[in-house]
Amino acid sequence: MGGQACVLYGAAEFSRDLDLAILPDPDNLDRLRCALEDLEAEVVAVPPFRREHLDEGLAVHFRCRHPEAKGLRIDVMTRMRGVEPFPRLWARRTTFEFDDETLEVLSLPDLVAAKKTQRDKDWPMIRRLVEASYLTHQEEPTPERVDFWLRELRTPGLLVEVAESHPEAVAKARLDRPLLAHATPEALERGDLASVLRAEEDAIRSEDEVYWRPLKRELSRLRGERKRPE
Repeated sequence: MGGQACVLYGAAEFSRDLDLAILPDPDNLDRLRCALEDLEAEVVAVPPFRREHLDEGLAVHFRCRHPEAKGLRIDVMTRMRGVEPFPRLWARRTTFEFDDETLEVLSLPDLVAAKKTQRDKDWPMIRRLVEASYLTHQEEPTPERVDFWLRELRTPGLLVEVAESHPEAVAKARLDRPLLAHATPEALERGDLASVLRAEEDAIRSEDEVYWRPLKRELSRLRGERKRPE
């Protein structure tokens, strides 16, 4: 669900970490523990690997010690702001087939939703993910793809291009993304579209900051408990 997924969708060149969205039922968590033991993975900092912390929306961080994966960091989550519960993510997943393995990855819309955080590094990645989708499939504009592009494109010129090519889809998408009213050549030339895109990003960043405030307080509490002497 992280950088590795972005690589598979053609929006990144590499990623040093592995981010996983998992189903938090007891059997699945046991399977994960076994896999982490094989990798000689240790928890990094806080929180500890407990279901209640995953259910809160926190990520648990691991560092692998096995010689064949030495230094690899694995981050595990079960809940993310603005992202559907795991069963729906699984139903919509994308499967990448290779000669020797199969990888199950968040669908592109779900991956974009998961990347809408307050972190600076996520927004260029969102832009590249949606650009890659459009530039790869613009000759095959299914209704689902057009709707996705109109709702998620962050590149002003491409957003105007899609809006002009599919005016019938704009009216529907505008109900959820009012800034599409500015997806015109005139607004593009004036710089209005870039301004409203930035305002949209700032608003989403603020929402994510508010979401994380209680979670950060919980992390601070756990750090304090960890440092407290016996």
